[in-house]
Formats: sequence, structure tokens, C-alpha cells
Amino acid sequence: MTLVALIPAHNEQDRIVATLAGLYRQTVRPDRIVVVADNCTDHTARIAGHCGAEVFVPTANADKKAGALNQALVPLLADLDDEALVLVQDADTVLNPGFVECAVDAMADETVGAVGGVFYGEPGGGLLGQLQRMEYQRYALEIRRKDNEAVVLTGTGSLFRASVLRQVREARLDGVIGGGDSYYSLASLTEDDEITKAVKTLGHRTVSPDGCWLVTEVMPSLGKLWHQRLRWQRGALENLRDYGWTPVTRKYFFQQFMLGVGALALALFLLFAALNLTLVGWGGFSPFWSAIMLIFVVERTLTVRRLGPRATLLALPLVPELLYDLFRQTVFVRSLFDLALRREARWVAT
Repeated sequence: MTLVALIPAHNEQDRIVATLAGLYRQTVRPDRIVVVADNCTDHTARIAGHCGAEVFVPTANADKKAGALNQALVPLLADLDDEALVLVQDADTVLNPGFVECAVDAMADETVGAVGGVFYGEPGGGLLGQLQRMEYQRYALEIRRKDNEAVVLTGTGSLFRASVLRQVREARLDGVIGGGDSYYSLASLTEDDEITKAVKTLGHRTVSPDGCWLVTEVMPSLGKLWHQRLRWQRGALENLRDYGWTPVTRKYFFQQFMLGVGALALALFLLFAALNLTLVGWGGFSPFWSAIMLIFVVERTLTVRRLGPRATLLALPLVPELLYDLFRQTVFVRSLFDLALRREARWVAT
């Protein structure tokens, strides 16, 4: 069995060494490591070459990450048989040393077409970075509760069967699924979310075992976080619009519906609290509502306890995470409006 790692990179000279070092430390190392240096104006390609990786430079690519990956996959898959495995990993990510071995073991189940990583946030970033790490920690717990089903084959690190990638391209060419005529969709802002739906639509399972964890960057500013999450959310909504209601997408539609319910509930709660304080004033503590609040506090602190005492203390007062949730829900509402008004989606580098 041949295993090839494919790393799309755009101006990642500061991170590419750590990314490659993570691959060289794998208990099961890839047979080939290919860095796809897409429109780089820095030393990413030269550094990758010095570190022993192959370097592929896309030709006149105007289709961002998806276009770069498609160009690299054409010659790569031409030399691989159907049993080969392709690891696609972002250049700002470091895999844990057992990631590849765990992913390959998961592929022993022939119903599994792809394995997605479980991502955690890197250190740093101040308060905003800590809030993102807490969010990612809870997301990892959610995946575990869903029997390790991969909700998204995250671009931070996912392993595909070569045969499945070929099937995705054939399905696009046959019009079974949209997104162009290659492996990754050129019509989606979130190519990893779209290819997850493509793989599942073709009848394959996607999993995220606990051992396939990795560490990825956190957004250092609200501006970058806003653009990242707006791209994620708008892309997810557009993918659902394009795929429509199917046995595969109904879970994703329900997820988006619950996000809307959560946004509405939070808005109504804040409005009620403001009106109550303005018209009635502070009425003291209520035993019932205090008990409800205590349940929330316990849940929020227990789900981040593995991140250490700083995360636990940050979860205790609820207010910082309430504001963070309000930020995320604002992104959701903005994405809905943009989609409904058919505003052109913009890709902003983060």
C-alpha cells in the first residue's frame, strides 16, 4: 500500500518546517510528501525542498486551495492504484505522531472512504485563542458522542482512498454531484465540507477516531476570526443549498436549524433580560433560575477541564463564552442574510 501526503501551502514559510517535522515523526510515515506551493511569494517552496519534501507548483491557479489540490491530484493519482491512500493536510497544522497509523487502521474497515482529523487549537492568541481552544475541545467531545463520525473531513488533516477520490471526480463528470469536473469543488467556499458530503453521497462512511488528533492555528484577532467563520458558515449553507434535502444532508440541515434556534433563543433572552431590568428592576436571586444557571456552569466547566485550570476558570462566569457565542451567532445570521440576498461571497485569506 502506498501512502502520499499532500500539503497545500500559500506563503507558509514560518510554519512549513513544523508541519513537515510532524509528518517525519509519524509512526507510519508517508511514502511521499508533496508540498503544493500555490502562488507563494515567500520561501515556502525552497524551505520545503530543503526539508526533503517534493514540491509541486500549480500553473496559473486562480481557484485557491481547491484549484491547487486538483492540479496536484491529476498527476499524482495517475501513478497510484485504487488501494493507495492520500493524506491531505494544511500547512498550518501539526499531526500527532500516531495520526497516520490510526487513520490507516481505520481504513481497514472497507466501508470507510475517508478519515478526518480531530483538531485542537495551538497555544497562544490570548483570550480569543483560549475561547477557540475551548470551542474545539467541545467539538471533539461532540464527535466522540456521535461514535466518531466525521461531520467534516477537515482540511487540517484527512486521509482518502485513491479509489474514492476517483469516484468523486467521476460523479462530478457524470453530473451526479456538482462542483466542476475534478476532485475538489471549485464552486464551494469550504471545499472540505463539500467533499465530505460528496464522499457520503457516494455511499462511503467518514470517521474521526480519537487517535487522529492534530493541532492547528487559532485566529489571533476578531477580524481574522470573523472572515474565517463567515467563510465556513456561508460555505456550509451554500453546500446544503446545492445538494438539497437528501438522506446525507438532512442531519446537516437539522444542525443549521438548531443553530438558528440557538441564535433566536439567545437574542430573546438578552432582550427579555434588558426589558426586565429596565421596567421591573433587579428582583433578587431566584432559586429556580439559579439552579438552571448552575447546571450550565457545571456543563461548561466539565467539558473544558482537560484544557487545564485557565479554561475552567474562564468557563465559570459564563459571560466571556456568552459573548463568544453571540459573535458566532452573528456570523450565522449574517451568512443567512448574505445567502438570501444573493450577495457575492468573498474569499478572504486568514
